[in-house]
Amino acid sequence: MSKFSNHNFSGEKALIRVDFNVPLDKQTQAITDDTRMTAAIPTIKKILNDGGSVILMSHLGRPKDGPEEKSSLKHLIPHLAELLGGNTTVLFANDCIGEQAFLTAGMMKPGEVLLLENLRFYKEEEKGDAAFAEKLSKLGDVYVNDAFGTAHRAHASTAVIAQFFPSEKRMFGLLMEGEVAAGEKVLLQAEKPFTAIIGGAKVSDKILIIENLLERATDIIIGGGMAYTFMKAMGGTIGNSLCEEDRLDTAKEILAKAEAKGVSIHLPSDSVIADKFAADANTSTAPSNHIPEGWMGLDIGVNACEQFRNVLLHSKTILWNGPMGVFEMAKFQHGTKTVAQAVADATGKGAFSLVGGGDSVAAVNDFGFTDRVSYISTGGGAMLEFFEGKTLPGIAAIKE
Repeated sequence: MSKFSNHNFSGEKALIRVDFNVPLDKQTQAITDDTRMTAAIPTIKKILNDGGSVILMSHLGRPKDGPEEKSSLKHLIPHLAELLGGNTTVLFANDCIGEQAFLTAGMMKPGEVLLLENLRFYKEEEKGDAAFAEKLSKLGDVYVNDAFGTAHRAHASTAVIAQFFPSEKRMFGLLMEGEVAAGEKVLLQAEKPFTAIIGGAKVSDKILIIENLLERATDIIIGGGMAYTFMKAMGGTIGNSLCEEDRLDTAKEILAKAEAKGVSIHLPSDSVIADKFAADANTSTAPSNHIPEGWMGLDIGVNACEQFRNVLLHSKTILWNGPMGVFEMAKFQHGTKTVAQAVADATGKGAFSLVGGGDSVAAVNDFGFTDRVSYISTGGGAMLEFFEGKTLPGIAAIKE
């Protein structure tokens, strides 16, 4: 059992850092995707069911100069109440460290929820200001970090605040526990063969994760725009495909390191090519290292789909970060969809699969494979830094 599940919150006020940074409609302020809110509900309900009360703190948007209407967390209250269901009372404090917050928190009854106003209305939050963190800490008896999406930030509410609680009164919530456990299973306890699928536009965005995975993976599949930088580095012609000219030597170094370590790098043998970057482009196919002038690779081809699928079906551990092509356009989504299907099929055969990063998660959801992979990570930047081998402040603050 986990530290969180073992803890009895009866009579306690739990101060929870959640990630309620959800997208809002610019006109109506209605929530357009509530995934992050939904993910926190099990943690909140466990505390309420124990007979505790809950104080929620989060940021929303990127307010530059203090309070602003569009970034107020008050817009989330109706939906939060709906997600919690029943007769749960959801209170709101118009200032996260103001008089109203302390008065309301002081009078809370078991079973009640208090949502604090946007933490980032104070510049001290992002600066990791200790005095600000200490003020926040005085609102609750127990600190629970359930915001994996912000775990890579050394902000006041995500890392600095933990020091003001004794070790038995600071812990991960259920979401954060799940993220850490899934990440550590892949990074530290991966069953071999271990295949990492790395996609996206730029090699520069993924250098650190690839280099860290060269120490752990048996196979690395590279797709998306970044594959063409590798193709050119190997002497191929790639037409007008995306290419980071200043990363050609980096690509060569990665290929040499992989060979030296016995890691198989899989690049797409063929590509779906287009005469322009548009949904109505004319399309054709070509070997990925022989794309004609005036054409660009926008998806992996049929042979590459089969090539990647075979690798994945023989894998015991799979990490997926990044699409295989411009899957937002119907003409160029077949590769990403095939990989999603293969990851789901491999999981069905007993592999452990972790999907992370906005585009990969969107693909799994869009194509209907959400329930057929082992774990979907909620933290894009945090997950990337975790797999780059970096220490995440939000995790370290709880574990210390």
